[in-house]
Amino acid sequence: MSRAALQIIRDEHTAVAAVLRSILAMLETGPGDHPERFFDVLRAMLFYIDEFPERRHHPKESDVLFPMVVRVAPELKPVIDQLDNDHLLGEGRVRELQHMLLAWELLGDGRRQQFTHTAQGYVRFYLDHMHVEEQQVIPAAMEKLGDDDWAQIDAAFMERRDPLAGGERDPSYDRLFTRIVLKAPAPIGVGPELDA
Repeated sequence: MSRAALQIIRDEHTAVAAVLRSILAMLETGPGDHPERFFDVLRAMLFYIDEFPERRHHPKESDVLFPMVVRVAPELKPVIDQLDNDHLLGEGRVRELQHMLLAWELLGDGRRQQFTHTAQGYVRFYLDHMHVEEQQVIPAAMEKLGDDDWAQIDAAFMERRDPLAGGERDPSYDRLFTRIVLKAPAPIGVGPELDA
């Protein structure tokens, strides 16, 4: 039986990890001589995280995958409770970052350190969260869930996939992805380096 959801989860985790690491790389460089592009790209990246992982990916995990795993692996309930709590707090955390970025952009470098510190903590939190899912939840799901469970999980994860992770192109998001890919420096985009 197909386990399409496993590949989708991995692809979507890879996409968000690339965006998160790109945020850190951009923060190391700073706005330099290109503050407009710098803030524009960071805003787009934070919006992407809010729009796709937070609103599309996490609900599929919390509403479909996690309850099934708890049913067959009750020993993972504390881990899954923590992951669900992370999901509940995630939207608020990314919105806080969006606000802090706007404060840095509009109020100046006095707000830079606060944003940088909070963003670094958020990236660590998010990467750790995905690591726990991949190292504890996914192996238990692979080992203990049956074909009927996987059919439901696959169906859920096939819907409204992240276009950055192989999902169907949605024209309403073209401007967002164009902004990220064309303006952001490598590794997430093909734009020139910010310090150039």
